[in-house]
Amino acid sequence: MPVLQRPDGEIHYEVHGEGFPVLLFAPGGLRSRMEMWHAPEGGPARPWVDWTRALPEAGFTAIALDQRNAGQSRAAIEAHHGWHTYAEDHLALMDHLGFARFHTLGACIGGSFCLKIAEMAPQRVTAAVLQNPIGLHPDHPRYFPDSHAEWTRDQLAARPELDADAIAAFGRNMWQGDFVFCVDRGFARACPVPTFLLPGSDIAHPAATSAELAVLLPGVDVMTDWRGPEYLGQQEARVLNFLKASTPL
Repeated sequence: MPVLQRPDGEIHYEVHGEGFPVLLFAPGGLRSRMEMWHAPEGGPARPWVDWTRALPEAGFTAIALDQRNAGQSRAAIEAHHGWHTYAEDHLALMDHLGFARFHTLGACIGGSFCLKIAEMAPQRVTAAVLQNPIGLHPDHPRYFPDSHAEWTRDQLAARPELDADAIAAFGRNMWQGDFVFCVDRGFARACPVPTFLLPGSDIAHPAATSAELAVLLPGVDVMTDWRGPEYLGQQEARVLNFLKASTPL
């Protein structure tokens, strides 16, 4: 598996197909890793399209990765780290691969990765698909801080040399905001990147957050019914049509 060397660690990634690039951010929260796109062998089908397969078949290059400190990727965790740290990894990966401009497609936490990289490098991101985006659930405000505490215990068990105070500060940087955590509503309202939204509907992916995104994002295309095997064909067709229409000539 190819590896991107970062100043503080390494990022494992895969490249599938040829064509205009689409950078994929898999679901899984801070455990976001490329295997999450695939249905487990012998297990139930995912309620989403395997974009590592569908995009190359449609003439795109799909770039998938294990986020830092997820899957096989390992890097430092510092008190000043946050959403920008992930975006810097993402931009470094696309620089490494030689892609000046690219689409993004993110599920779960990947929706926030899409929005953050669009904020930091709007001249490079040509379209963003937000699938089941995370956000602050009004009735469950502790969901992500509590999940971060669990993730912290796992990290310290595997890497006891890590600094627990630094991980806690990193968590505050990630989860102390509201809305989608990574950007504010002002950015969403003025987002210069064309967007496609597959709304969320549970605690981690609140319907209220997706409803706000549907109102705020300029000209956003929304597919309301998308989750489950009966919608996979429509989901794939609608997203691919959006990406093809957004691909620079």
